[in-house]
This record gives sequence, C-alpha cells and structure tokens, in this order.
Amino acid sequence: RRPPALRPQRSSGLEEMSKGAYYKERYGGGGRGKGGGGKGGGGKGGGRGGRDSFGGELDGAGSGNRARGGTCKDLRSGLEQLEGRPYPAYRDLEGYEFELVSSITLVVHHVQSDPFAPPTRCYLSIPRAAAGFPSNCFSTKPREIALRDLIARRFARDAKLAGVDQRTETGGWHGGKGGEVTIDGPGQYVLERSAVVVTAEAIELRFTVALPAQGRSIMGHWAASVLADTLPRLAADALLCASYDPSHVKAHLDSVEDQMAARAQLPGLGLAAFVADGSLLPRASGASDAPLTDGHPVLFASPPSLRTTLLLPNAGKVEGMGIRCGVTLIVGGGFHGKSTLLQALQVGIYDKVPGDGRELVVADSHAVKVRAEDGRAVTRADISPFIDHLPFGRRTTDFSTADASGSTSQAAGIVEALEAGCSTLLLDEDTCATNFIIRDERMARLVAPDREPIRPFVSRVRPLWEERKVSTIMVMGGSGDFFESADCVLMFDCYSVSDVTARAKAIAAALPAATHPTPQGVFSQLPRRCPAASGLRPGLKVSAGRSGIRFGDEIPELDLTHVEQICEHSQVRAIAEALQRLADCPMNGSTPLADLLAWVTNLIDRQGIDSLRPGWRLGNLARPRPLEIAAAINRLCSLSVPSRV
Repeated sequence: RRPPALRPQRSSGLEEMSKGAYYKERYGGGGRGKGGGGKGGGGKGGGRGGRDSFGGELDGAGSGNRARGGTCKDLRSGLEQLEGRPYPAYRDLEGYEFELVSSITLVVHHVQSDPFAPPTRCYLSIPRAAAGFPSNCFSTKPREIALRDLIARRFARDAKLAGVDQRTETGGWHGGKGGEVTIDGPGQYVLERSAVVVTAEAIELRFTVALPAQGRSIMGHWAASVLADTLPRLAADALLCASYDPSHVKAHLDSVEDQMAARAQLPGLGLAAFVADGSLLPRASGASDAPLTDGHPVLFASPPSLRTTLLLPNAGKVEGMGIRCGVTLIVGGGFHGKSTLLQALQVGIYDKVPGDGRELVVADSHAVKVRAEDGRAVTRADISPFIDHLPFGRRTTDFSTADASGSTSQAAGIVEALEAGCSTLLLDEDTCATNFIIRDERMARLVAPDREPIRPFVSRVRPLWEERKVSTIMVMGGSGDFFESADCVLMFDCYSVSDVTARAKAIAAALPAATHPTPQGVFSQLPRRCPAASGLRPGLKVSAGRSGIRFGDEIPELDLTHVEQICEHSQVRAIAEALQRLADCPMNGSTPLADLLAWVTNLIDRQGIDSLRPGWRLGNLARPRPLEIAAAINRLCSLSVPSRV
C-alpha cells in the first residue's frame, strides 16, 4: 500500500480521480519529468518547450531534442537543481555525456524508474590514446581480458575505500536512501566480462548507481556529491594508466597470459591437467575461494614420475605434475587432500587472479564435473550405456523424467556432457550415487545381473577412454575396484601426493575385483538431440539468482545448484541471456544441441558478450562455457526435444 501522502485523493466533485490524472496534477503532465507542467520533472518551460535541468532543449511534448554535452560543473548544477523534485525528473540525465576529468566521459544509459527499482545503468568512456595503456596491453586476447579485469578490480576497490559501494538508508520509507556505486567486481577468477569493454577506439567501464531519494523525492545534493565529486576520482584512478604501478600491470597481464598458454599446451602434451610445483590448493573455507593463510598449508610438489615441464611466454619453464589423458584415480585417507585437488582441477578451466595460489593449476578446457542430482529433470536422453532394461521391458534409449534418482541423474549428466563436447570427466565419490559407481561381488551374487538394470561406471570407464577418448579423473577412497581400469593412481598423505600406480596394480592382481561385462561400441551411437525453445522467448521477466533462473511465471525455476563449474553469479545472468537469445533464433527443434552451442559461441567470439542482449550495455555479465549453457538447457523442466538425429 502507498503511504497516505501518495494515495489519490477525491476531487471537489466527490468523484475519484484516475491514477493518471492524479499524478499529472501532482507532478505535471509533460511526461518523464522533462519540463512538462509547472510542478514536476525539472521543467522550466511551463509545459511547452524550454530546457531541462541540464540545459538540454525540449520540444513541447517533453521528449529530448537536446544538446547532449556537458561538463562536470554542468552535472553538479543540474543535479542540485533537481533537489526535492519528483523522482522521475532524474530521467533528464538519460543520454547526456558529461566530461568528468581527463577526457573521461560519463553517460547515463538508463535511469531507474523509482528508488526501489534496479539501479541506474551508467558507463564511463575514454579514448584508448588518452587512457595511456601501452599497446602490449592489447596485443593478445588474454592480455586484453586481463587488463579489463584489472580495471574492474581497481574501480571496485576504490568504490569500497570511498565508502560508496554500500546502500545508505535512514529513517524508514520517508528517509534518505541510495547512493551506492557498484560494478560487477571480480573475485578469484579472471573472466571475460561486460563490466569493462575495449574497442579499437575506447575503453568503456560500466557501473550502476542508486540515485538518492527521500521517499520519492530527489536528493540532488547527495547525487551531486556522488556523481560530480566522488565519481571523477574513481574514474581517473581506474581508467588512466598513470594511476597504476607499471610492474603491477605487467604482473597481472603476464600471469593471465601464462595461465591461458599453459592450458592451451595440454592437448599437445597428452595431458588432461597440470599442477605446478608450489601451488597452494587449500581454500580459506568451504564458503570462500580465497587461499588458506592460517597455519602452515602444504604447497604442492609433483611426484618425480609425473614431473612435467611447460614453457610459458612470460614465466619461462615451469615444472609440476602432469596428469595424463586416460583414467586417473586419486586415493588416500579422509581429510588428506583428495577432494582439495579435484576442486582445484574443476576450476582449472578458469584463470585466477595473481596470488590465488592455483594460477598454474590448469585443466582440459572441456572438463566437466559430474555428480548425482536427485530430483532433476531429464529429457529424451539415451542413458542405455549405464542403465537399461527396466522392469516390464522398458528401454532407456529415449529416457525422460521430471524427478531423476541419483543414479539416473548421474547417467544423464555424463551422456549430456558427451553430447556437449566434454573430453574429461571429473568425479568425486562423495557426490556420486554409490550404485552408479560400483557393484561388489557379494551384491552381484545376491542380485543377478539380469535383474539389475544399472551397469556401474567401473565397467564403463575404460570404454569411455578407448571409444570416445574421454578421460576420467576420479576421487575414490572407499573402493579398489577401479585399480584394474586405472592408468595412474595418485595417493595423498597429509596433502603430499605420490604415484602408487604400480602398488595398486599389484594389489589388483593379488585380489581381483568382481568382473563386469564391457561390450564394445557402447558409446558409439549416442543420438544428438534437437531442443526447441521450450517456452523461452525474448521479453520474459528474468530473475537470475546465484544458483537459479526464473523465466516469467509459466516456466518452473531452473535450478543450477549442482552445476559446480559455474563460479560466479555473473555467469548465471549470462546463461539466462544466452538461453533467451537461442530461443529467439536457432533453437527451433531441428538444430542439434552441439550446433546451438557452436552458434552462441561464435556469436560471442565475433561480437562480444553484448551480443546476448544487443543495445543494452549490460555490465553484469561474465562469459560462461558452452558446457554450462548446455547444462542449463538440459535442466529446464519445460525442455522440449521434438527430434533426435
């Protein structure tokens, strides 16, 4: 309910006014508060022409035929003139270009509709020559991405130091609120983001500001303090090369370039992953990706038998453990570091900020972590390599369910990953369905094989490698049944790793595990599914949380909680945009999923992340991999697959 002061009152004729008439009388009738009416919108022209608060000329309807230039002084003056006026008058800012300092221009791209709406979207722009960053900062794509990341980090840090990154609220509904300046600030990962964009001519930094208000009245002096006093300092410090320590810039760019180069070398060396000596794998806590600093964490050291050397463009020769393609087991006692290594590998697909400790822990860029997900939806997947011949003769070559069990969800997760282009599987026994992973001899004797539809992963891990060249890296501390299948067995003891492959093979020879049939060609004929838009369409109201997306009210929420390689909220937002973009173009029920992923990848490669929603200049997106986009499509409860090829 609106407070009494804002509720429509009855006219003198005792007839209730319409909302439109009430607000027209209260705030003026020129639309958007740009000079229409004597009371509202910052108008000075009595409702017919004139100028807005920033000196722009208005036509009689209040739409902006205005000069779109101004100085920081003009910005301050205009905002102060808006003091106490109705909130829609802030829209006078929209589309203006204000030169703040040293060739840095502020543009207010979209003004929020009221103090409680999503904040106002703005961007700062500076010509590349004026910014002064050396040409080698843009010489390769990895270096450009690293520079963009560094600029975003600097702006986020300075906003925090200035105390303008937090929302201020005083006095309840009628008190002052707003004022926070925020950017999609990076965490431990260096991702391709839309927060900072580089073109051939300029560098553009995108941020949001909650324009201050008291109730629904403008607090113009507060807004002037934020945009005309604090913002120019933040802008100059983030966008001018002279503000940076050159050695810090070089170290940041060199580190990211080396990480990308290390990852690119893996296929040529026959490696699924690499862990550099001296890496710091443990994290501060289960809720933080920051490195562990308390106590005396053990730094990683490669077993001599697996030591590999990479040659990197900046760091030169780097030694560490090379995990070869094939089947690798990670074993050891509880709490000795098995899962810590796997968790480092599952984010080895991303570059990290210098000082993270895992900078040179790199993995196959098409590695996928797969786990059990009770309750997820599965649509027309062929899970017959793992589960088939259900009771009453039902087949699983075309399997769908709205509520998968742990084993069926994990089987679906693997075949979906293969369809999307996965070349390395990452599994941890702690998050796997036990009956999907192994089946011991005693149980096999009690429940005859022809009565058990599940073919355990232990019987399929070799065919995955031999038929599809898909590697597996797996944490397994509770069973030795994989010893026969493993190419390499690593053992952790107090966070130190050793190569125990020979010992594991000797144990397997002395104590043979239960045998399972492994037919040839089990993975050779998996179908390619052709998904349809499934209720998605442009214009839906989208809400993207940290682990889920809601598209309008008709489609059930898309749960991405267990897609563990999504590392930031910004990637979830980008996935939401990618799904709507696909629904608007090629997702028509006749194009295979792999081709859809290639289409959106090529789109972003050519036109950048902005291509997911052209013209909006969204600053809160981070690029996801095609594999995570595929994971989102596969988990849509409304997913429709009209055909398979």
